[in-house]
Amino acid sequence: MGPERDVFTLGHSSDPDDAFMFYAIAENKIDLRGYRFEHRLEDIQTLNERALRGELHISAISIHAYPYVANKYALLPCGASMGDGYGPVVIRKRSTLNADSTHDAEAREFLSGKKIAVPGKMTSAFLALELFLGGFDYVVVPFDQIFEAVRSGRADVGLIIHEGQLTYERSGFEKVIDLGEWWKRETGLPLPLGGNVLRKDIPHPIQRDLVEIIRESIEFGLAHRDEAVRHALPYAREMNADLASKFIGMYVNEFTLDYGEIGRTAIRKLLGDARDKGYIAAPIEVEFVE
Repeated sequence: MGPERDVFTLGHSSDPDDAFMFYAIAENKIDLRGYRFEHRLEDIQTLNERALRGELHISAISIHAYPYVANKYALLPCGASMGDGYGPVVIRKRSTLNADSTHDAEAREFLSGKKIAVPGKMTSAFLALELFLGGFDYVVVPFDQIFEAVRSGRADVGLIIHEGQLTYERSGFEKVIDLGEWWKRETGLPLPLGGNVLRKDIPHPIQRDLVEIIRESIEFGLAHRDEAVRHALPYAREMNADLASKFIGMYVNEFTLDYGEIGRTAIRKLLGDARDKGYIAAPIEVEFVE
């Protein structure tokens, strides 16, 4: 239970969507039922690594990482980041020759043999790119340095997550493929990117309380959108209020309140396909905190 009863570590990325989700908890806007939360802000690759060690009570993780931490954690039914027809984008330097590679076959041909800057092997973006492309040459770069890696020639193209999905054009890049768009065409499903997990060693009555508190925090943000967006703005790198609000709207939606059957099916499809193709070595047992 940790050093002090009823104090829980809550790991999330320093992104506007996560800040929006946890606004009500951070600012005591809802009944926290006597629990206290210590917010630990890390990039998603670090959170995935911490979850492998079971360090935090509650944490955001990549859905890709879930099979590797399922022995210690169950997925919360709320808090998901799902890209419904949009998601991580592979970008290249803007060329004068032709516009975006919109066709899958053209994108695969273009990417063949290219070195791709990726934000971490455990990210869901990396897994989606493996499913799209098969094996590829890559270099791992912190997500906020990928534009620079492509600009400097350290990589030929970059796999962009977070706010870069909205800012790549004004940064001088163009899209090769949007993996969320491709996944929707292929499967008809949203692309599961991030989720929140809860340590299984927490007693069940407390687990239920924590799920309700997190769901209420998301509901509060959605019901008080303007103030929650204002709270999230300091985490919106390179984004003005309008762009931050758009980004939050993309990743805090009906799936965030509850995966529902569609969201749960999408997780099992992504992880199952990856397991079948040998990209995930762990068994796929998706367990939710009920």
